[in-house]
Amino acid sequence: MKNLKMMAFAIILITLTSCSNDDSPVNEEELITTVITTLTGGGQTITLTARDLDGDGPNAPMITVTGDLVAGTTYAGATRFLNELNNPTDEITEEVQEEGTEHQVFYQLASTIGTVAYHSANTDANGNPIGLQFTLTTSANNATSGTFVVTLIHLPNKTATGVAAGDIINAGGATDALAIFPLTIQ
Repeated sequence: MKNLKMMAFAIILITLTSCSNDDSPVNEEELITTVITTLTGGGQTITLTARDLDGDGPNAPMITVTGDLVAGTTYAGATRFLNELNNPTDEITEEVQEEGTEHQVFYQLASTIGTVAYHSANTDANGNPIGLQFTLTTSANNATSGTFVVTLIHLPNKTATGVAAGDIINAGGATDALAIFPLTIQ
């Protein structure tokens, strides 16, 4: 009887270990060191760059913005994600596009600065936004300043309330990249 119990235990143990997912392919997260957002409109191109080459290290990201926005102007926007620690640089944007159902870029700014809308052509296989392309329309108000936040979310709940319109509140998921840019509207 004791041998029968040991044999049953061994069969259960073999069954449990043979069902392991250890042999399934793993999609490793890519390292993102750089976020570049380009805004083109009103006869100008403005580049916003957040570069963090030491990751979670002690140095803060280097943030650059190449110019001021013009009030009452619509800008075509595009965001890229890079790993500049590799040589040549890895263009992570392509992976975000290819795995569109698993990613969404969110843009946050105060309504006093303007509004953002996703480009309708940049959608995933389910017709939901990926967000790599967008438009930013600046407010027609007087000169102002504020922050523009770009967030790449992995595995967002794209069917949650407001997410398809760019509202990050109900998105869930995990943050793959976050960049905060100072903007000035003239």
